[in-house]
Amino acid sequence: MPAARVEYIAPWWVVWLHSVPHLGLHLQPVDSTFRPRDESYQESLLLLGLVAAVGLGLNLVLLAAYLVCACCCRQDDAVQTKRPRSCCVTWTAVVAALICCAAVGAGFYGNSEANDGVYQLLFALDNANHTFSGINALVSGTTQKMKVDLEQHLARLGEIFAARGDYLQTLKFLQQTAGSIIVQMAGVPVWTEVTEELTKLANQTSFVEYYRWLSYLLLFILDLVLCLLACLGLAKRSRCLLASWPSVGSDGAAGTSDFCASPDTFILNITEGQVRPEVTRYYLYCSQSTSSPFQQALTVFQRSLTAMQIQVAGLLQFAVPRFPTAEKDLLEIQLLLNSSESGLHQLTALLDCRGLHKDYLDALAGICYDSLEGLLYLGLFSLLAALAFSIMICLGPGAWKHCATRNPGTHLCSSLSAPHPRPPHRNQAALFGGNPRYENVPLIGRGSPPPTYSPSMRATYLSVADEHLRRYGNEFPA
Repeated sequence: MPAARVEYIAPWWVVWLHSVPHLGLHLQPVDSTFRPRDESYQESLLLLGLVAAVGLGLNLVLLAAYLVCACCCRQDDAVQTKRPRSCCVTWTAVVAALICCAAVGAGFYGNSEANDGVYQLLFALDNANHTFSGINALVSGTTQKMKVDLEQHLARLGEIFAARGDYLQTLKFLQQTAGSIIVQMAGVPVWTEVTEELTKLANQTSFVEYYRWLSYLLLFILDLVLCLLACLGLAKRSRCLLASWPSVGSDGAAGTSDFCASPDTFILNITEGQVRPEVTRYYLYCSQSTSSPFQQALTVFQRSLTAMQIQVAGLLQFAVPRFPTAEKDLLEIQLLLNSSESGLHQLTALLDCRGLHKDYLDALAGICYDSLEGLLYLGLFSLLAALAFSIMICLGPGAWKHCATRNPGTHLCSSLSAPHPRPPHRNQAALFGGNPRYENVPLIGRGSPPPTYSPSMRATYLSVADEHLRRYGNEFPA
C-alpha cells in the first residue's frame, strides 16, 4: 500500500499572482486557469506584458521630458543657494547608489533561485524519464521473451514430445499462460511518447535557462557599471554619463503562478487521450485510498509465472530421463522464467506511485517555490534599478549646473569632493595699523617659515617694502 501523500500547498505568492485579474485585448474578463494553448488566455498574458511595457515607456517619456526642461530652461543662479543644494546632491547620489546596489543584490539572489528551481525541475524530469524508460524496457522485454523466445523453445519441445500427449498438454498450458502474461503486459501504458516529450521539454528548458541566466548575469554587471558611471558623472560633471539607463527585464510570473495554482488539473487535461485518467490520478495523488490500476495485471503476471515454473520443474523431473534432448530447452525456459520474475519485481517497484509522485512534487517545488520566488526578486530588481537610475537622471542636470557654477576650472565637483575654504581668522589690516594699503601684505615676523608666494604677491611685497623705506628713511637716518 503506498504511503500517505505529501500534499502540495501553493505558496502565498502563487495565490497573490494568480488573483491578478486576467483581461483580454478587448478588456473582457478571461479565466485565469492555466491554458497555454487557448488564444484568449494567451491574449491575457500578452496584455499584462503590454501594461508593464507601457509603464516603462511612460517612465522613459517623463524622464526625457524632464531632461529637456532641465537642459533648456535656465534658472537664475543668484537665487539658488549653493551649500544646501550641494548637501542635497551628495545625499541623493548616495541614496541612489545604495538603491542600485540593493537592486543588484536582489537580482543576483533572484537569478540564483530561479536557476536552482529550473535545474531541480530538470532533475525531476530526468528521474521521471528514467522511470518511464525503465517501464517501457521491462514491458517490451517481457513481451519479447514470452512471444518469441518462449515460443521457439516450446516449438522444439513439441517435436521432441510428439509421442507423449500428456507432455504436449503441458506445453500447451505453458503457451496459454505466456499468452495471458502478454495480454496483461498490454494493459500497462506505453510511455514512449511521454519520454520523447519529456526529453524535448528538458532540452528546450535547459537551453533557454542557460541563456536566461547568462543574460541576467550580464545585465547585473551592466547595471553595476552604469551605476558607477552615473556616480562618476555626478563627480565629473558629465551629462553623457548621467543620461545612462538600464534595460529592465520582464518575466513570466503570471503564467507560472496560474500553473502552480492548480497543477493537477493541467496535467489531467494535457494527458487526456494519451494516458488513462485513473493512471494519471494514481500518480498525481498517490493516496492510500487509491488502489494501483496495475495491481491486477501484476498479480496475474506473478501467478502465471509461478504456475509455469511448477510445470517446467515437473518436466525436468519426469520427462528428461526419457527425453534427454529436451533438457537444454527446459533449462533455458526455466532461466527465462527466473529472469522474468526478476523483471516483475523491478516493474512492480517502477509502477509504484511513490517514485513518480516524488518526482512530481520535486518539479512543483522547483517551479512554484524556487523559480517563481526568483522571478519575483528579478521583478524587484527591475523596479529598484528603474528607481535608482530615475533618481540619478533627475539629479544629473541640477548637479551639473551646480558644479559648473561652483568651480568651472576644475574637474571635480567642489560640492562633492573639495573642502570648503576656511575664512581668515583676523583682518590683516589690523596688523598694519589699520592702513588698508597693507591688507594684502603677507604676514611676516611671526616666528614661522614664510609661505610660498605667487609672483603677484611677491611683487606687492617688494613694492610695499620700498615705499616703507622711502617714507621712513628720512625720519630715522642711519
